[in-house]
Amino acid sequence: MSQNSPNTNVQVLLLEGVSEEAVRLFSKEYGKENIEYISHALSEDELIIKLKEKKVSILGIRSKTKVTKKVLESATDLVVVGCFCIGTNQVDLLSAKERGVTVFNAPFSNTRSVAEFVVGATISLLRGLGEKNLKMHQGEWCKSAKNSYEVRGKNLGLVGYGNIGIQAGILASNLGMNIYYYDPVDKLRIGNAISCKTLEELLSVSDVVSLHVPDIPQTRNLINAETIAHMKDGAFLINYARGAIVDIDALDEALTSGKICGAALDVFPQEPASNAEPFVSKMIQHDNVLLTPHIGGSTTEAQTDIGISVSKKLITMERTGSTDGAVNMPEVSIPKKTNSVRINHIHENVPGVMRKINKIFADNNVNITGQFLQTNGSIGYCVLDIDLEKTSLSISEILKDLGAIEGTVRVREV
Repeated sequence: MSQNSPNTNVQVLLLEGVSEEAVRLFSKEYGKENIEYISHALSEDELIIKLKEKKVSILGIRSKTKVTKKVLESATDLVVVGCFCIGTNQVDLLSAKERGVTVFNAPFSNTRSVAEFVVGATISLLRGLGEKNLKMHQGEWCKSAKNSYEVRGKNLGLVGYGNIGIQAGILASNLGMNIYYYDPVDKLRIGNAISCKTLEELLSVSDVVSLHVPDIPQTRNLINAETIAHMKDGAFLINYARGAIVDIDALDEALTSGKICGAALDVFPQEPASNAEPFVSKMIQHDNVLLTPHIGGSTTEAQTDIGISVSKKLITMERTGSTDGAVNMPEVSIPKKTNSVRINHIHENVPGVMRKINKIFADNNVNITGQFLQTNGSIGYCVLDIDLEKTSLSISEILKDLGAIEGTVRVREV
């Protein structure tokens, strides 16, 4: 159990060059002197030391920094983590929940950027722009229409029909492409998109296959030798989702044999931790593969939107206790506090905890002026507004008593 009093000196650590908008918003809220901005990711040991030394309450990361169980267990002051990206697999969400650390992300802010990237890659692959560009840089003038195609009338297959897949389908449809999609969850089709019952069905009809699924056990090596065999001869593959989805060895063989005519990859099973490290992959040898360094959502517009969106969530959570949009905590939308004292009590979702909380207040003449509670299986998330006018207890004594309740995960004054 961790216990925190209200911190008028909130420390914020922002890593991996998150948007300057985030720096501006946090500086305005907490003061520039309380913000540390680092342009690269930190290792596990470096992060542990930094969080301890600075007594960090708010941590902002992108996709490279790993917030592990070990990190979370040592970061006793950490209240909230913001992933300035779509994915959250770089954070141990279960350990964060068990420590009472709320995690937010930006699930929608860069969807347009990635969708446009997919359409751009589709056109580039069908026109062979990667190879033609390389030859031009080598001084070769290779003017030919061989293996160069319009996208109009071609079939785009979307594996995963979420926010990015839907937008990519709409943009490609406007170019005259036929849109097919496969998603294990029933999804309402947009426009003339056609739903496929199986992944194999989608692969067999698609001229271009674009992946839009998360990195979960069910999707690891989803594109492998067996599934590639179901693809059209001479089809193209785009992976702008997660690196672990594609078996690189199987893709290498398919490109070498000509089964797959070309590919566009922005994510990889192993990626450099920083720009200073070399990129190593079998894909380097293939001139018909468009390689980009995990920049699908890295546009000025997207990073600005993400910086604003995630920063506001983190500030609101730290200031009010609101978990609206959190990925690992019960979602509770909470208004700004008035003149009352606000307490955030996170506890195991077991019978009797709320009764014990209310008993402490009742026994000490503490009036509850507002109460917000939500649970999600293993955890209970409660925010209480209280009036201390008629009690002899100090807020620190109340926090101590609340923290002593069996099952308490975290208690703090907001």
